[in-house]
Amino acid sequence: WRNLMFFARNPYWIMIAVIQPIMFTLLFVFVFGGAIALPGDLSYADYAIPGIIIQTVVFSSLGSGINIADDMQKGVMDRYRSLPIGRGAVLTARTLSDLVRNFGGAMIMAGVGFAVGYRFHGSWLDGLAAIGLCLAFGYAFSWIAATIGLIAKTTQTAEVAGFTWAFPVVFASSIFVPVESMPGWLQAFAEVNPVTLASDAVRHLSLNQPVGNDGWLTLAWCAGLVVVFRFLAVWRFRRLA
Repeated sequence: WRNLMFFARNPYWIMIAVIQPIMFTLLFVFVFGGAIALPGDLSYADYAIPGIIIQTVVFSSLGSGINIADDMQKGVMDRYRSLPIGRGAVLTARTLSDLVRNFGGAMIMAGVGFAVGYRFHGSWLDGLAAIGLCLAFGYAFSWIAATIGLIAKTTQTAEVAGFTWAFPVVFASSIFVPVESMPGWLQAFAEVNPVTLASDAVRHLSLNQPVGNDGWLTLAWCAGLVVVFRFLAVWRFRRLA
């Protein structure tokens, strides 16, 4: 509850979670969309919006690391460590609050997408699966951000470190353009990039197409990232005690 109240009362994070993705949507759909070749009669809005929702939850997850670093600077973490609670409880609460924020952000982006021409062509089960994949993906990346925040200790360092790795992972993917349009050396990375797998899986569900292995591979990435980075984050948190 504390994490959600902090987010609601901080205009900066509202901008990051809501305004920035809307700007990306309008920019790419109306400025670049007409210049990007897509197979068949697929509209650029139908292609890009599922990926932009994935981008939204990834960038939103970076807030976990920055806010954890801020709590460390202000001594809030010292108070938590003095309480008789599990060391992982504080970090789990932080990442779970991201699920709520990511759900709200995904719904807002879907609404913006609808306004610019996006339509969901799958069934309601496909819709639930798409939302679940987006939330699972954002939750996994929240643990990466939490680990970075515990290592960085300052909000400035956590913000720089978070966006430094997030930008190339997000933009070297199939969010905005098909992987086939990239140079060969970049295709090799984009094809195994978990952001590409998640974007393609949500896009296939949106277009009522077979998901193939993209869905299972995305879930495997999510599970692996949570296991590895939750362990590292809790270990780091205990080391600070």
